[in-house]
Amino acid sequence: MDQKAPLGLALIPILFLISLLAINVLGVFGDSALDGSNQMILILSGAVAGLIGIIRGTSFDDLIEGIAHSIKSTTGALIILLLIGSLAGAWMISGVIPAMIYYGLKILSPGIFLPATAIICALISLATGSSWGTSATVGIALIGIGQALGMNEAMVAGAVVSGAYFGDKLSPLSDTTNLAPAMAGTDLFTHIKYMLYTTIPSFTIALIAFAIMGFMQDGQGSIAEIDPLLLELEQTFNLSPWLFLVPALVIVLIVRKMPALPAILIGALAGLLAALIFQYDLLVSLADSNSAKEIYKILMNALTVDVSIPAQHSILVELLNSSGMAGMLNTVWLIIAAMIFGGAMEACGFLQSLSAALLRLAKGVFSLIATTFATSFVVNFTASDQYLAIVIPGRMYADAYKKQGLAPENLSRTLEDSGTVTSVLIPWNTCGAYQSGVLGVDTAAYAPYAVFNYLSPIMTLIVAGIGYKIRRLVAPKEAA
Repeated sequence: MDQKAPLGLALIPILFLISLLAINVLGVFGDSALDGSNQMILILSGAVAGLIGIIRGTSFDDLIEGIAHSIKSTTGALIILLLIGSLAGAWMISGVIPAMIYYGLKILSPGIFLPATAIICALISLATGSSWGTSATVGIALIGIGQALGMNEAMVAGAVVSGAYFGDKLSPLSDTTNLAPAMAGTDLFTHIKYMLYTTIPSFTIALIAFAIMGFMQDGQGSIAEIDPLLLELEQTFNLSPWLFLVPALVIVLIVRKMPALPAILIGALAGLLAALIFQYDLLVSLADSNSAKEIYKILMNALTVDVSIPAQHSILVELLNSSGMAGMLNTVWLIIAAMIFGGAMEACGFLQSLSAALLRLAKGVFSLIATTFATSFVVNFTASDQYLAIVIPGRMYADAYKKQGLAPENLSRTLEDSGTVTSVLIPWNTCGAYQSGVLGVDTAAYAPYAVFNYLSPIMTLIVAGIGYKIRRLVAPKEAA
């Protein structure tokens, strides 16, 4: 069989995938499509690709080998995701994440409410690696505070989304931040470092924009609504700036170029040690005993399956929960299902055919990056899923970047700047639908104020256009 299949055949599995995902997300399951039905559709789409490939001459063994190779490429990311779940549980029970929330909320004042909202959400999302979790907890609280101050709720939601996706995009705990480098073929921390060149300018401009918006608002009110939340955090945890030594340790390890797996594991274990030092009374209350065996069970459950800290405040009821390693299994499942689809498409020559057709438009570095962005956005728009907006272009363009002499971090950065942040701007995308539902603000209403989210891809194109921080593997064959 020829390596590249006819373009018309290559499009059949893609159209099948898009059609069923649209039915799934828009017509049947809505936000819960990621609970399992989308994974099944990915596998079925892979089966369609495999069936067409076998009819054309691809052997079943080659098909399975291609799928296995595809899944193998994400092995490191999958292990990291599991450890991230453990770290999140450890940092919750140790008080690290509650301390970040506590000290973040204390910086609020009416005059800087919008930029402060973005910063707080950025810090929480950096700490947790979850834009969804940030919006569903602190984001809801900030929407309520903004309403009490008479602020435009669409502006507040835009600030929440901007901050949440800034943190999600840069956090080593984020699934998309791990997925993008796995697809491109680079390592996690190189990817994060390279994203700083587009992410920091975008967020800085966004903060300036929010400061201007806030100055133009004439809302009046009080931020006393956060006092009960702060009080309960004080009563539940032994909060201290010393807790920040735990994330500081992970940052030091990262700066010293320790691989992600041991750095995250050490961060999780350091969280357990901090829990024993700072939150021993809380551990005893959760265990209903001060026996070493029961406390050990609480700590081990926090790492693996569940930590639920009792709370009275409605926001804290949601916030002070973590599912540990088990909470990452659905994401792991989704990635494996996506790799089955991608591996089948590649083994049958379909990805090569699609990428060849699109790359005819890409004659240089800028056009290649612009084509990657356009593909990611189109997948977000049509397939309604940010993971697919990273996986599909990542698989399609990895070889093209190598042929252009571009380091893989150029691709991984573009995938995040395009696929991760634009998903929340599309009402029928799972991210847009989720944020709208959680924050109570229509996607179309907050999208104009989600400054960071639409600045990120623009900044990527600007960087590509001027040739700044475009790392090369070898001298390019032609000028961009």
